[in-house]
Amino acid sequence: MRIFLRNLFSAIGLILVAAGISGCRQFPSRNPDLEAHLPPAHKLPNEEVKTTLPPYIIEPPDTLLIDAIKVIPKVPYLLEALDIIRIQAENVLPDAPIQGTYQIEADGTVNLGPDYGTVKIAGFSTTDAAEAIRRKLLEEFRDPLVSVVIEQTTGSQQISGTHQVLPQGTVNLGGYGEVYVTGMTLQQAKYAIEEHLEEFLEDPEVFVDIAGINSKVYYIITDGGGLGDAVTSVPIQGGETVLDAMAQRGGLPGTSTKDIWIARPSPDKHGLEQRLPIRWNEITKKGITATNYQILPGDRIFIRSRVSTEIDTFLARITAPVSTISGAVFLLRGVAISFNESTRRGNNANF
Repeated sequence: MRIFLRNLFSAIGLILVAAGISGCRQFPSRNPDLEAHLPPAHKLPNEEVKTTLPPYIIEPPDTLLIDAIKVIPKVPYLLEALDIIRIQAENVLPDAPIQGTYQIEADGTVNLGPDYGTVKIAGFSTTDAAEAIRRKLLEEFRDPLVSVVIEQTTGSQQISGTHQVLPQGTVNLGGYGEVYVTGMTLQQAKYAIEEHLEEFLEDPEVFVDIAGINSKVYYIITDGGGLGDAVTSVPIQGGETVLDAMAQRGGLPGTSTKDIWIARPSPDKHGLEQRLPIRWNEITKKGITATNYQILPGDRIFIRSRVSTEIDTFLARITAPVSTISGAVFLLRGVAISFNESTRRGNNANF
């Protein structure tokens, strides 16, 4: 065992010496091939000169806000439960007027109030519904005049609101079905939804906006020093810089160096990825903004750990089996001593 430990520590010593001689080249901090393609810093958007992001492209799992501006059902439309209608009646009780919006109940009736009761109108056109209400009022009043207008259909209630883009790339509009919107701008999605609704509505008009930016993110990757990288995904708002990103995560980890860069994917996917080194001390201590780059969707901010952390992790992996074996040896030795002591006491007791 002593010979094994002596050889082990000799090997560790040689590793440390080799690391010192080579300047720790086994932990490279730069990639010359990527840096060769780095454009001049003044051409990249940063804290002082920012750029606007391209038109937003919808992807799962974004959340869309859809507002139904013009939703008129094609005739003949038959009223349904939960539709909202406007009723105007004349020649009724002056202190209990019938005017305003009413929702059709789940059983298909509309409640006109305690003085008038309920009338079943589900399945009727607005003209037939007005006539049904008029006949009900004729039981108590002479020559009542009634008009019924649709305010909001059940379907339009399913259109308006927030809708998450589903994995299959569509938004679900309830009774009106699903519409494919992935890969579209907001304006294109508006036209696609309106075109789909034309099957059910007269000249529909909707408003579409982003309620939740979920598909456009950047990543903050922290080198774990041999223990695995920690990755944080951050939804992009537009305009944030490296310093904003670091402020959001609470600064640099205690085990990290100031060797930081942005790995930026090629926009056209033609292999022109960029590596943008970040001069942390210049950004924070000197107020030099050149490398405080604006973050773009898909950017990877990589933070390298200290070499000492990587060495500690490496040594811990080497020495862990030795510690385990040593612990087992000490445990077995203790068990053997206890067993011998118990045997000796038993023998003494027999005498």
